[in-house]
Amino acid sequence: MGRRRSSSSKSKLELEALGAPIEVRRHPAARRLTLRVSKTKRAVIVTVPAQCRMEEAGKFVQSNLDWVRERLCSVPEPVPFADGARIPLRGRLHCLCFSGITRARPVVELATPGGTQGGAMPRLLVSGRVEHASRRLKDWLMEQARADLDTCVTRHSATLGVKARSISVRDQTSRWGSCTAGGLLSFSWRLILAPGHVLEYVAAHEVAHLLEMNHGPRFWKHVARLMPRLEEAKRWLRSHGADLHRYGEKP
Repeated sequence: MGRRRSSSSKSKLELEALGAPIEVRRHPAARRLTLRVSKTKRAVIVTVPAQCRMEEAGKFVQSNLDWVRERLCSVPEPVPFADGARIPLRGRLHCLCFSGITRARPVVELATPGGTQGGAMPRLLVSGRVEHASRRLKDWLMEQARADLDTCVTRHSATLGVKARSISVRDQTSRWGSCTAGGLLSFSWRLILAPGHVLEYVAAHEVAHLLEMNHGPRFWKHVARLMPRLEEAKRWLRSHGADLHRYGEKP
C-alpha cells in the first residue's frame, strides 16, 4: 500500500534535551536539511544531504527544538503490553490480564463480560509466566491477524480469479500491506487491532495488486468491487492508523 522509498543511509543522533530518539537519514538527492516527527516510531527524523556532518544535523535539530517538542506532545503515549493495559482487538477495547497460570490453559483466552452490564469491557487472559506474557500475547495477535487475513485474501482472490503465492504477517511500520510482482503478499500484524472492515480493505487492496501493479482507475475499480466500505476504511486508516503503532511498544 505504499511506494518504495529511495535508498538512504541511517544513523543515530543523541540529544538528551529532546527525550526522543533522533534518526538521521543521509539521502543522495537531498539538497537541504528537513525535519519531521514520525508518529509510528515516536521519533525525530532528520533528512540531510549525503555530505552533511552530524554536528550540523545536531545544530539543525537544536534550532527547532520548540517545533519538535510541540509535535512530539501531539503523538499518543505508547501502551506496552502489561497487566491492566487496554488494547483494541478487531476495533474493540479489551483489558489485558496476565494470569500467571501455566497448567493446561490456552495462551490467550477471551473473557466476555457477563450479566446485564452491556458496557463492560472484555478481557484478554494471557497465561504463562508474567515475564513472557507480552511476547506470548504478541505472538497470539500475529496468529489472529494471519487467520483473518488468510480468510479475506482467499475470498477476494476467488472473486477476482487470482491466487497469491504466499502471505506473510510482519511488524512493519512503513505500510499496512504490500504485494510483489511475484504474488507475495505481506501485511502488518497490527491490522488485527483495527475494526474488521479496515483489515478487509487492506487485504482487498493487495489482492487487487495481483491484477494491477499500480493505483490507476482499473485498480481502484477492482478494490471497490471487493470492498463496498472502501472509503470508510480509507478514512479510518488516515485518522487512526498511526495510533495502532503505539500498542505493544516500550514506554
